[in-house]
Amino acid sequence: MLVISETLARDLVAIEEALDAVEQTFSAMARGLARNYPVVREVVGHADAVFGVKTGADNSVPFLGLKAGGYWPHNLARGLTNHQSSTLLFDPDTGRASALVSANYLTGIRTGAASAIATKHLSRPDSESLGIIGTGTQSLYQLKATLAVRSIKTVHAWDPSPDNLAAFGKTVAELGIAYRAYRNREDAVRLSDILVTVTPSTKALVESEWVVPGTHISAMGADTRGKQELDPGLVSAAALFVDEMAQSLSIGEFQHAYAQGMIKESDIRGSIGAVIAGMADGRRSAEEITIFDGTGVSLQDLVVANLAVRRATDKSLGSRVEF
Repeated sequence: MLVISETLARDLVAIEEALDAVEQTFSAMARGLARNYPVVREVVGHADAVFGVKTGADNSVPFLGLKAGGYWPHNLARGLTNHQSSTLLFDPDTGRASALVSANYLTGIRTGAASAIATKHLSRPDSESLGIIGTGTQSLYQLKATLAVRSIKTVHAWDPSPDNLAAFGKTVAELGIAYRAYRNREDAVRLSDILVTVTPSTKALVESEWVVPGTHISAMGADTRGKQELDPGLVSAAALFVDEMAQSLSIGEFQHAYAQGMIKESDIRGSIGAVIAGMADGRRSAEEITIFDGTGVSLQDLVVANLAVRRATDKSLGSRVEF
């Protein structure tokens, strides 16, 4: 078995490579060549942790595996990140475990990649301003991934933590991009051509009347029942896209509008994979508001882990152990 550490994973996979890999697996999903299996997600009852297992297979590559991990809210005090996860890959021909890959960094870049892929296919090509609602650790991945697909000149940001806003602003400035931080979410939203929401919120942070025509929104925070970042009225009035339909309607951003009867499954234009594969329309006009509900699917995790394994194998890196 090949073991890839967190440090090595960071060295092996760049955000641009993750974008290409995730885009290909989204397309494979739409074409019926890849499938995510049912998710297990539970409250542990210890250390206030939430633990989950995501599994799937992409027969177009092929790869097969699972990612296990979750959220430990007290980890920062221990000098660790709150999100902890690992990916286990299996040989699709024999079923034997073939690689164990640390997945903290890879989870960050695959989430940024999914958002940026939606931005690439759904936002207006002339979009120049990026809004970020929530400037924690994930915001850095969102920023760098978006810069790979759009020429952003200004970043508008909101976060309840002044420290987060300041730290994020330093990174934006180092990239030579204009930065504006706001105490008022509405101002950040109104000024953004592209809006990314990446928070753990359980109530709407973005109201319908704040969003101007032509905006693209990647809603990336909702991945559990009860989480919410957008006004359901905004969702019901927009052109809607998902990573995976079942997850979006049950644990994603669209769960609230769906549960209230404001949208039906048929109101969702398609998956982002279907747009990539040419099986569904993307943006139909410059005035449309588009929303991508990124719930996070196992194949995103597995495809970047598989990429790390391929890079490590090519460079004779990582640790080989008998298993």
